[in-house]
Amino acid sequence: MAYMSNLTEETMILAKKIEEKVKPYLEKADDMAFYNQQKVLAAFRHNNVSESHFYPSTGYGYDDEGRDTLERVYAETFGAEAAIVRPQIISGTHAITLSLFGVLRPGDELIYITGKPYDTLQSIVDGGDKDTGSLKDFHISYQHVDLLDDKAVDWERVKEVVSDKTKVIAIQRSKGYAVRPSFTIDQIEDMIKNIRAIKEDAIIFVDNCYGEFVDAVEPTELGADLMAGSLIKNPGGGLAKVGGYIAGKAKYVEQCSYRMTSPGIGAEAGPSLNALLDMYQGFFLSPHVVAQALKGAIFTSAILEEVGMKPSPRYDVKRTDLIQSVSFNTPEQMIQFCQSIQANSPVNAQFAPQPAPMPGYEDDVIMAAGTFVQGASIELSADGPIRPPYTAYVQGGLTYEHVKYAILNAVQNLQK
Repeated sequence: MAYMSNLTEETMILAKKIEEKVKPYLEKADDMAFYNQQKVLAAFRHNNVSESHFYPSTGYGYDDEGRDTLERVYAETFGAEAAIVRPQIISGTHAITLSLFGVLRPGDELIYITGKPYDTLQSIVDGGDKDTGSLKDFHISYQHVDLLDDKAVDWERVKEVVSDKTKVIAIQRSKGYAVRPSFTIDQIEDMIKNIRAIKEDAIIFVDNCYGEFVDAVEPTELGADLMAGSLIKNPGGGLAKVGGYIAGKAKYVEQCSYRMTSPGIGAEAGPSLNALLDMYQGFFLSPHVVAQALKGAIFTSAILEEVGMKPSPRYDVKRTDLIQSVSFNTPEQMIQFCQSIQANSPVNAQFAPQPAPMPGYEDDVIMAAGTFVQGASIELSADGPIRPPYTAYVQGGLTYEHVKYAILNAVQNLQK
């Protein structure tokens, strides 16, 4: 039986108009993919990746050459001295937790200079009334510096709050659920230079989630001491089933490895099980997959602006991550949009997501994520907390065609 699209002729005419409008920006995303593909391929070749590196290890995972080679590939690609890439790291938040607990000690201080970090990070620094083992429970202090009205870093305030006990200064590249632009790699480079001028020996940490392969360089290539991310986001290429990474200066990565396993054991142990093939192949594919998601985000921004929504960033703005946000007038519009994305997903399309409480978030959250890997943000999803200005955060997409189709359906439903 022949497939009949439910998209109207009017919607398809609109789609063609938008694609003509954004054509130069889609081509730029392809150019970036070509550059980063060469970068990844060079690391594979230089480290002599072989079929034997895909074999699993079990138990303690000692002498796992496939795991160790993958970590060298990551380090070389990201311009870092060392890296940890493990299936035992379950998320970006977990990778960030290991990074912070790895290098901070009682009496030290952590400062985020890019405003309040996203909701799940709050439980890392302060467990509230519960004894969760947060940084606060270990007498590690924390504060963040609010951004200025123009969403730039308040350097005067940073100078005031940095002290002798300040050990880690953190940067959140992506906006998360904040109403601000994500920071470009050029802005992060300037931040690193300014931090060095204020406190040269500070450990500079970058939450790099959603940012890998969007630009030609990564924060560790610009002088960041540590960065972390998730393999079910950009670097997993849609194939990694689980995992996270930490990359940076070798001495700090080693300290993080002791938190990951146990003091004295560190990165020497940790079985790869059956994860290596997906991790290698996913990392190889990630420049292309990231470009597909970027192209989808550009198209999404342009068409939502065309029909009167408020997208951020605009389609013609230089990208630094995968996140495309759109603000709605009412919570009902936001819910309907997310439900349209779910209804046009390859998995669980028969279900309609509803706002609900989620651990680590202050407000009810709606999450549309019909993904092959649970929670994979490299696959198309749309989510956000139900609070003004009723902003949905759209990210990912394994293929541009899928993003285009799902967004066209969502726009068609909104117009009805």
